[in-house]
Amino acid sequence: MVPTPTPDDAHASAGASGRGRLSATRLFVDAFGHEPAGTWSAPGRANLIGEHTDYNDGFVLPFAIEHRTHVALGRRDDGVVRVISTFDEHAVELPFAELDAVFPHRRDEIVEWARYPLGVAWALRQRTGATDVAGVDLAFASDVPVGAGLSSSAAIEGATASALNDTWGLGLDPVTLAQVGRTAENEAVGAPTGIMDQMAAMLGETDSAIFLDCRSLDAQVVDLGFADAGLELVVIDTGVKHAHATGGYGERRASCELGASVLGVPALRDVGIDDLPRARRLLDDVTFRRVRHIVTENQRVLDTVRALRERGPASIGDLLVASHASMRDDFEISIPELDTAVDAALTAGALGARMTGGGFGGAAIALVASGRVDAVRDAAATAFAASGFAPPTIFTVTPSTGAHRDT
Repeated sequence: MVPTPTPDDAHASAGASGRGRLSATRLFVDAFGHEPAGTWSAPGRANLIGEHTDYNDGFVLPFAIEHRTHVALGRRDDGVVRVISTFDEHAVELPFAELDAVFPHRRDEIVEWARYPLGVAWALRQRTGATDVAGVDLAFASDVPVGAGLSSSAAIEGATASALNDTWGLGLDPVTLAQVGRTAENEAVGAPTGIMDQMAAMLGETDSAIFLDCRSLDAQVVDLGFADAGLELVVIDTGVKHAHATGGYGERRASCELGASVLGVPALRDVGIDDLPRARRLLDDVTFRRVRHIVTENQRVLDTVRALRERGPASIGDLLVASHASMRDDFEISIPELDTAVDAALTAGALGARMTGGGFGGAAIALVASGRVDAVRDAAATAFAASGFAPPTIFTVTPSTGAHRDT
């Protein structure tokens, strides 16, 4: 994840967007000595259900959240792309013409956070063939919690892609910009993620989730109706950081690719529930369980969309619980802190709860009646203390809008 910082009260949404915009603008002026030409922003995202299904051509149901990454942009006349963040006082710059020489093979020469915006510039060059574009200065500030599974990376990618698309007059649509962000994350950063996060960051709408077919990139807006049902989505951030560019995430993706190869399908999207007995016969136990998670998780996404449309959000709790059990037992990406968060939320009366994001750390989400939010908060804090874990950070998130120009 992008190591951009959170403000002192990162989880208080009121006024956060304005503060983020002002922080980016202030940093720009301090670093570059003049006012920016404009500011853009893109949100983090929470994934209601559908974990690790995206890179298997499957189904996901994320929504944009109110926490955002802001970028202030100014033009240069020398073809250089220069980036700076409130996280890192040292600016990083590359001539636009030299991006191809750095990405992807020499990406390790660039400090990790800067690979995201510079990688987006490179991916835009790859996508469009653009060569004669204005240089830019970019200053970033963010209030997306880092390492919590809320995709601070897609937020910086979406903000950068939107700003450069507008500034360079490329005319790319939001879906194409999401693809650009995924290319940057996969190749310029080296994180083997799917496209869910970028699509949510680009396409998010208020009080809605995005039902995304990750093969066709067909996206449908699904009304969540949390407010009308008196429900809130609580995030329990364990504080355990994870990084998609390393470790278990890549191993899980390799297991999925192995399973698809042995089963003779292009991707695990093409394996159904009825195919699992055959998969059990052909695959070793670990690979089979990885496959079973993807297959059943795809079905849970479809069932969740149907339930939301036919019966409303109060009906999806059991699907969230089943999703967590699958990630814990079959995909093995949960950790004790996440299991504790989920168990505590359910004990305190949450309708459903599950870990969210890539796993190995990050956050859990819980669907909670508005009157039970404090009970869930207290139960999680008590359970963490009893287990000897560091205190979690607990806050609510609201489905919000996708990337756009702010000023």
